[in-house]
Amino acid sequence: MEYQYLLFDLDGTLTDPKEGITRCFQYALESFGIHAPEADKLTWVIGPPLVDSFMEGYGFTLEQAKQGTAKYRERYTPIGWKENEAYPGIAQALRTLKEAGFILATATSKPEDMARKILEHFGLLEYFSFVGGASLDLSRCGKADVIRYTLDNLGVKDCGKVLMVGDRKYDVEGAKEFGIPCLGVLYGYGDREELTQAGAAALVEDTEELCAWCMAHRAGGL
Repeated sequence: MEYQYLLFDLDGTLTDPKEGITRCFQYALESFGIHAPEADKLTWVIGPPLVDSFMEGYGFTLEQAKQGTAKYRERYTPIGWKENEAYPGIAQALRTLKEAGFILATATSKPEDMARKILEHFGLLEYFSFVGGASLDLSRCGKADVIRYTLDNLGVKDCGKVLMVGDRKYDVEGAKEFGIPCLGVLYGYGDREELTQAGAAALVEDTEELCAWCMAHRAGGL
């Protein structure tokens, strides 16, 4: 397959948000009187929508999950988003891909304004034609919803030249709903087994390999 559009997940794909996300999730759990596990036991919350993590991981009702999400943001908005770092080599990879003619966008379950703020903070925003993310009111938060929103804003009618890039099964599964393959990155928070079972088209070990794989599969004429 040859691709022209690259849709990137953010957390675990462009940046490593472990410190900020786990600390804010701990903060939210403790507000409910729940003893929070240590950070290494909370990496499973990096990827899916927060509402789903509260409901599936702790049996919250939808209303409680929304309250938990609000509490999480209470710490994340002023502090947590900065407890983050760009993956080594990702800026160079994005620069190379954009210069080669690819159209880059994000498709993240993180609120769109926050995703834009993080990309700008790390000097990555300039490489993206569109920043697609979740809505603050949670009406758009699932990966498939965000992918649809991103494709609509890019004006993509034919998904045949679109590739998703992400580190979790949610990226693969969301892309599948549109017949879009997903390139799985192993430097994030989904392991080889998770991504393979979900049906990732291929797996790469680092940002250099990510760039090389995409360059080898670019559409003719780019």
